Amino acid sequence: MRKNIVVSALTLAVAGAFNVAVADDAPLAPAQKEAAKKIYFERCAGCHGILRKGATGKNLEPHTSAKDKDGNVIEGGTVKLGQSRLEKIIAYGTDGGMVNFDDILTKDEIAMMAKYIQEAPDVPPEFGMKDMLASWKVMVKPEDRPKKQMNKINLKNVFSVTLRDTGEVALIDGDTKQIWGIVKTGYAVHISRLSASGRYVYVIGRDGKLDLIDLWMEKPTIVAEIKVGIEARSVETSKFKGYEDKYAIAGSYWPPQYAIMDGLTLKPLKIVSTRGMTVDGEYHPEPRVASIVATEDKPEWVVNVKETGMIRLVDYSDLKNLRETTIESAKFLHDGGWDSTKRYFLVAANASNKVAVVDTKTGKLAALVDTKARPHPGRGANFVHPKFGPVWATSHLGADVISLIGTDPAKHKQYAWKVVQELKNHGGGSLFVKTHPKSNHLWADAPLNPEKDLAESVTVYDIKHLDKPPVIINVAKMANLPESKAVKRVVQAEYNSDGTEVWYSIWAGKTEPSAIVVLDDKTLKMKAVIKDPKLITPTGKFNVYNTQRDIY
Repeated sequence: MRKNIVVSALTLAVAGAFNVAVADDAPLAPAQKEAAKKIYFERCAGCHGILRKGATGKNLEPHTSAKDKDGNVIEGGTVKLGQSRLEKIIAYGTDGGMVNFDDILTKDEIAMMAKYIQEAPDVPPEFGMKDMLASWKVMVKPEDRPKKQMNKINLKNVFSVTLRDTGEVALIDGDTKQIWGIVKTGYAVHISRLSASGRYVYVIGRDGKLDLIDLWMEKPTIVAEIKVGIEARSVETSKFKGYEDKYAIAGSYWPPQYAIMDGLTLKPLKIVSTRGMTVDGEYHPEPRVASIVATEDKPEWVVNVKETGMIRLVDYSDLKNLRETTIESAKFLHDGGWDSTKRYFLVAANASNKVAVVDTKTGKLAALVDTKARPHPGRGANFVHPKFGPVWATSHLGADVISLIGTDPAKHKQYAWKVVQELKNHGGGSLFVKTHPKSNHLWADAPLNPEKDLAESVTVYDIKHLDKPPVIINVAKMANLPESKAVKRVVQAEYNSDGTEVWYSIWAGKTEPSAIVVLDDKTLKMKAVIKDPKLITPTGKFNVYNTQRDIY
């Protein structure tokens, strides 16, 4: 049974404030609908979409129709599934990667959610320039900020750690393993990106709030903020020579658009919609911006639009006459990372079971690589394979393998843009793989695995000797946290700046102690456990040096 993907206390308080018992033949009361809407946003919209048209997760519209191979119309939708079956799916999850909620929500709340997704989805309001300007604040102007570093922290080895359910990030000193500062941000920060200079951290929450944190202050301090939409996931800065940190870009899930801002103040400068046609030639009203990276050899961002399968190369050298190159790939684009040369960007089209490869030098699609179910690489991992040369690795939500894709069309042409090997992972439900140029190991998690022991464990491969069996480590047990019914999910390896340590988050419930376990990359032994009452539901971790330079 999948356990403990925690709904926030506020959500449960809202839901519990009302009688949420749901009659099968009656629509939800206004209070019930508001409670269900909040739960859906926090836990469901990321995979299923605000309009419920589906992406990584299934379509959840009340009524759908599709044609089979013979042209016959097949009616479907949540109404056809019915209340009883929907309650079972919500309670017990699915093999496709959806977790269970039977130990999170009460039976009445599960019934409420089943009823909610049988009603027509609400269309949220747009969020334009006036809204962004109204939310924009500069707490410390650039000219009033320190001219030199005002602390003695080794900034290269600082980790920006998402504290998911408290709407904060913890800045942890990687040398001392002490929390340097905790900063209030948006809800469930999805990613932290570093400025080209390494001074600023850009963090964006699922609620669309973008914060700019200055690491030169005595304590990490937010110096500017803005809300770029109602739901968001991605942020990046400009990195081309002469444009370093001149601009920032943030992509929204709703409204489907990206916003370009001043890099040092976050003042909004331009908004571009991503609504349009999919690679199949069908219009989609909710094509969400999933991930963004900056190329270093030209003034360009790679913007990945989830539902359409379109990859946009955005030239930021002239915002008034903005130029885009649109590349057709595959639905549904999610996260990805650079190959070792930083010429090719590889991004998972996870519901299509493919990885798209973009050649940023030519501005064209280099390949579409077929993989096992639902690739989910994070940024992926680069290393030199003993036989196949340079490869990039991705884990999978829907399969218990790590796929290795050849990335060297110059010297290893016969292996380029193919899955050259599949390594057996300890289970499916993986979210991240990681290695480091100075490491001989490849690490893989499986936090969404239905089995408790597997979700709490990681697999470690010797990349110099891939013929040897990998090592499986139950990292959660190393933390020595109190026993509970909740699964202590082990998620997202991150290396320290010199590649000698691997940090893993122990993602427990909001009301239960969590931790970060630090392992020695050579010995695979535990070096330290970071525990603190303020370290609540830690998930993503971003080392300043590695993130600044896209080392993975």
